[in-house]
Order: sequence, then structure tokens, then C-alpha cells
Amino acid sequence: MTRFSRTLKLSLALAAAATLTAVATVPTIAGSPGQPGQADKAAVVAGTYAVDAGHAQIGWGLSHMGFNDTLGLIGGETGTLVIDPANLAASKVSIVIPVSKIFAADAGLTAHLLKAAPAGGKADFFGAAPADATFESTGVAVNADGVSAKITGNLTLNGVTKPVTVDATFVGAGINPMKKVATVGFHGTASIKRSEFNLGTYVPVVADEVHLSISIAFEKKA
Repeated sequence: MTRFSRTLKLSLALAAAATLTAVATVPTIAGSPGQPGQADKAAVVAGTYAVDAGHAQIGWGLSHMGFNDTLGLIGGETGTLVIDPANLAASKVSIVIPVSKIFAADAGLTAHLLKAAPAGGKADFFGAAPADATFESTGVAVNADGVSAKITGNLTLNGVTKPVTVDATFVGAGINPMKKVATVGFHGTASIKRSEFNLGTYVPVVADEVHLSISIAFEKKA
């Protein structure tokens, strides 16, 4: 391989890493003036909402041997949100996470995450055709700023159910001009220990703690 080829390959790898890092830190992205969704709590309409699956994603990342981070996404979430801006503490959220859609930047790693278990053995990670994960809220504690909250709930992943807390922040609300429907969106962050969900292959060489970055839009049901 020539020096130019090595330099080009490194540049492309760094660009890909920068893109994934941006995805994994979506809570820092704010709306712009003139967009239909604005950070105005008064624009939130009370009712039951459904996840806009085309605009829902969970970024995940963990330390790879202490050298750098491995990052990826799971998209296509579904579920519901019940919200009343006059009583935010009574909000409820239920999310279905299609683990079978998980991917990483490297195709080989993606394949490994979904590799079938050997005959008579256990899969390293999720295995082939993994069951959907679910998150069911059990409580909402609204912070003093009125636009962020700690959402406690139960995460069921890989056949194991554990309590998880999501730090959620209201992003914006308004009418989606394409669908003509009231829409509201949130960002969230959480962390889990994968070993607690029987996904501990290579721990501690590859980190146990997985950081989650959540971005989901919800559309009001008719």
C-alpha cells in the first residue's frame, strides 16, 4: 500500500468516526428559527402519541480496549407516549426497540453482533433474529427547568429485565407540515452494563458500560 493510499484510508476512517460521533451526540443539536418544531412547552398538545418510526433512533457506544470508541445505531423504534403538559409527572412512554436492526460502522462487527450461536453453544452477542427490546416507563420526575426529566422504567433486553433511568430533554413541538399532525420530540441519554443482559463477551477488555443516545419524535394519534 502506498503512503498516499494509507493517508486516504486513514482520512476516510476519521471522517466516518466523526460522523458516527455526531450521531451519538445528537442531544447537542438544536432546532433553527423557522422550523415547525420549536422549544415551546405551550405548543405541546395533550394526548396519546405514536413514535414516528422514520425519525427515531438510538445511538450506542462503548470503549474499545481503551483505545477508542465503537459506535453504532438502532433505528425504527415504535411505541407510544401519553403526555399532558399540565401534569408532566403523569406521562408514560412505551418503546419497542428492534434489536435485529442494530448496526455498527464495520460490516464485520455488525455481522458478529447478530451471528448465530454455534451448535449447542451460546451466541457471543444477540444471535440471529433477536427478540425486540422494550422500555416501559414506571415514573417521571420533572426537573426544575420544566423541560427535562428523569424517566425511570424497565428495559427488557436479550431476555433480561432491569431498571434503567433515561435523562430526557424536550426538544420541540409543533405541527408537522408534511403530515399535518401535532408532533413532539425528545432527546435522551442513558447507560447500561451489557453484562447484566447476558451480553458480556470480552468484558473487561471491551468495556461493559454502553452509553445510549436517544432521539425520538412522536406524532399525535387522531
